[in-house]
Amino acid sequence: MSQRPERRDRTRPAELLGLSAVIAAFVGVIALMSTRDFVLALIALGVTFILVLVIVATLALTISGPSAIEKLDLDEQDREQRH
Repeated sequence: MSQRPERRDRTRPAELLGLSAVIAAFVGVIALMSTRDFVLALIALGVTFILVLVIVATLALTISGPSAIEKLDLDEQDREQRH
């Protein structure tokens, strides 16, 4: 029996990508205004996008604990290992 993910779970990747894009664009604009070098600004934008995406996704995984279904599955696995 498969359950459909909630809307919040389906939109989470878009939120992470959007947040990373906004922060990366900000850093890219600051780098472009301070150096006037378009290539350097693009490099700063790309590196910032990847770093923020990895950090925010890791934090999101750390903060959100297992769901009720995952907890039930873990309990079942523990019971099977004991017997």
